[in-house]
Amino acid sequence: MTPKFEVLFMEDVDEFLLMIDQKSKDKILYNIERARYYNDKELFKKLKGEIWEFRTLYNKTYFRMFAFWDKTNKSETLVVATHGIIKKTGKVPDKEIEKVELLRQKYFKHKK
Repeated sequence: MTPKFEVLFMEDVDEFLLMIDQKSKDKILYNIERARYYNDKELFKKLKGEIWEFRTLYNKTYFRMFAFWDKTNKSETLVVATHGIIKKTGKVPDKEIEKVELLRQKYFKHKK
């Protein structure tokens, strides 16, 4: 089976993954890999506008990794993961969505 997209991690994602325990990191990476092959809103869900999130529930902890699509290259669809959080409230904080949008704009500005 061919994956539906490739995933690119920005620097903040690497920092987020370094600060969590190995089993949680493994589960997050496993879920991201599954999301590349299967349409499952429990794993990868649109939040608002162009902003998406990879979702992981592990050991009663909600992990979120924010992302956006880059479809400018016709031969490859790319999902750019910007940063992650441990979610503590029911709703994703607006400041996190604003951060992703800012990073998305910078990404496309520098890509041109």
